[in-house]
Amino acid sequence: MKKEIADVLIIGAGPSGMVSAAYLHNQGIKVLVVEKAVFPRFSIGESLIPQCMDNLEEAGLLEAVKRAGFQKKFGARFIKGEQLGEFDFSKKYGNGWDWTWQVPRADFDVVLADEVSRKGVSILFGTEVLDVEFKGANSITTIKDPNGEISKIHANFIIDASGFGRVLARQLGLEAKPKIAAHSSIFTHISETRRPKGKEGELITFEVLDTGVWFWYFPFSNGNSSLGFVAPNEWFGNFSEGNSAAMKQMLKKLDYYKYRFDEYAFLFEAQKIENISKNVTELYGEGFVLTGNSAEFLDPVFSSGVSFATASGLLAAKLVVKQFRNEEVDWEKDYVTYLKKGIDVFSTYVKEWYSGNLQKIIFHPSPRPEIKAQICAVLAGYVWDESNPFVKKHKRIVKNVAKLIEMEENQL
Repeated sequence: MKKEIADVLIIGAGPSGMVSAAYLHNQGIKVLVVEKAVFPRFSIGESLIPQCMDNLEEAGLLEAVKRAGFQKKFGARFIKGEQLGEFDFSKKYGNGWDWTWQVPRADFDVVLADEVSRKGVSILFGTEVLDVEFKGANSITTIKDPNGEISKIHANFIIDASGFGRVLARQLGLEAKPKIAAHSSIFTHISETRRPKGKEGELITFEVLDTGVWFWYFPFSNGNSSLGFVAPNEWFGNFSEGNSAAMKQMLKKLDYYKYRFDEYAFLFEAQKIENISKNVTELYGEGFVLTGNSAEFLDPVFSSGVSFATASGLLAAKLVVKQFRNEEVDWEKDYVTYLKKGIDVFSTYVKEWYSGNLQKIIFHPSPRPEIKAQICAVLAGYVWDESNPFVKKHKRIVKNVAKLIEMEENQL
């Protein structure tokens, strides 16, 4: 039986795993990556937010993504009937990137993986993890390659960046109830040959059907566009069986985008993901850490997935480096507490979106510029900046501002 040896085994070659791999390799640590899929492969999480640019840059991957020529994203638009809320990242509160990209994830993930491979990291595609056995911090992972050959990987540490595969979460019984209410998503791509010029064909848009149901439109630079719905699980029961047939009926429910996509065939059968939010009981243990969607995945309404994936992948890699250098690492404080600060902020905004409070603020016809700028910074992913009151006081400030708006409306 073939035996592989690595300092760090990374499970998953998505953005979280590639950021971890690139950073560790740059620090002289021997990394081996196993990925169950064969790239290119489809994935959700196509709209990035500016904070992830910091993570890509620190891992040494940003320039490769720039060369790929993806559609630049300078903000986002929310539409509900006659109401409009538009956010420009260049007008956000505080420092940080004021743009990012909209990406077909199949292409984006290939760009990252190719760059990591070019740096000298070995990635085993089409390779399934069958079992993981820990002996203290050391591990022996049994894998099966595309030819069915069984091998064992001996590693001093495992970073599980397996995304929705959630390898260690399943192996070690770490699955937990999500923090966000049960929602599902259905989505596909079209080749938008008659896409409008200018903002209408460049800006990502979220059309709100009602407080709990929304539609996304993400245009890509290759001429394709991503269309999708997110709603409570029971909402999907109102439509025909068969994902594509159901989605065609859903598109007729739109107001702003009604008829816009009627002439286009779906590029693939609409896909559905049920109960999209995920959570775990533990983010780390002796000899391992969970990053990205393998740890926790929030509702996608604010496109936080890749940002948290790359942030957690980078932070995990930094702490592994410190640990390998015999420096003190407090995984609870330095990893869990730090990440959960950002996750808790975004969780509040997701919950208040579905409560309707955040929608009242976003769709206010005359928003106060400072409030809009501070919320924009949160939507850009800068959720660890506690100089922003909409970060520091997130648990109550959204509710309070929404109440003030409601009082104003009642006085009219």
